[in-house]
Amino acid sequence: MINSYDAKNVTVVVDGVYITGFAEGSFVECEKAEDTYQTSVGAQGDVGISEVNNPLGNITITLQQTSPSVSYLNRLAASKRIVSVWVISNNTPREKIGGTQARVLRPAQTTYSNSIESRAFQLQVFDYTQE
Repeated sequence: MINSYDAKNVTVVVDGVYITGFAEGSFVECEKAEDTYQTSVGAQGDVGISEVNNPLGNITITLQQTSPSVSYLNRLAASKRIVSVWVISNNTPREKIGGTQARVLRPAQTTYSNSIESRAFQLQVFDYTQE
């Protein structure tokens, strides 16, 4: 069986709004904030594992400066609102990443040049899940 990937099959939804106008290259990155466990090795080689219960994660969305979603995400950053964020890939394998409680960390850094620049937004997710 041959699987194929199509970037058009990836959607990002922030507070019920579909984000559009993604930049070229890696346009969304999702990452758990911390490893899920830590190990400890005793003096005689005994290994112990402790679970890390940190529910935080980060989602970074990279848009073209011409994207209509830039002003929306900048406004969300200024509002300090807690919102939901979901990244859904309907490719194979299907993935759903995000959470019901997130906040835009800060407005995007702004640069201008002789071509279309990118705007990156980081959302910290307080109940990060990956399915």
